[in-house]
Amino acid sequence: MTEIEFNEKARETLQLLSKGVFLTTAAEDKVNTMSIGWGYLGWAWKKPIFGVMVRHSRFTHELLEKNAQFTVTVPTVDMSKEMAFCGTKSGRDTDKIKACGFELLPGKTVSVPVLNCKGYQYECRVLCKTEMTEDCMPEEAKKLWYGPQAGGDLHTFYFGEITACYLI
Repeated sequence: MTEIEFNEKARETLQLLSKGVFLTTAAEDKVNTMSIGWGYLGWAWKKPIFGVMVRHSRFTHELLEKNAQFTVTVPTVDMSKEMAFCGTKSGRDTDKIKACGFELLPGKTVSVPVLNCKGYQYECRVLCKTEMTEDCMPEEAKKLWYGPQAGGDLHTFYFGEITACYLI
């Protein structure tokens, strides 16, 4: 593992994020990962932040509410098969870690593990969260992402302070 500054690989992270990365959570002896394609890196309150959005219906949301820590694994190798699997299966019903053959490594600064794969790792503690409401988004987003097909399933925005960042 090689320690890096959180913004050292920001451009690559954001480019890969649009293709999908893994968001991992853990609580009460349960570990879950899901694929995400939305997020952001930046500064808030003079702290490095990785922001993620998680729909209320997701098992990941349930775990984040119990343990306000998460990790983001940004693979730099092709993991499209695993990404698709983790984006279509629920951790409530499926052990995605086992099904994908992921090896977990303990977090350095958080109680949530990281996925042992070649790429960038971000360990985060939630500093703040806010609930999305329909009145705070553009009409186009409502229609595209939150229309009848979503059944009113909105996101919670989690602002995670990046407590460790490294390459595997």
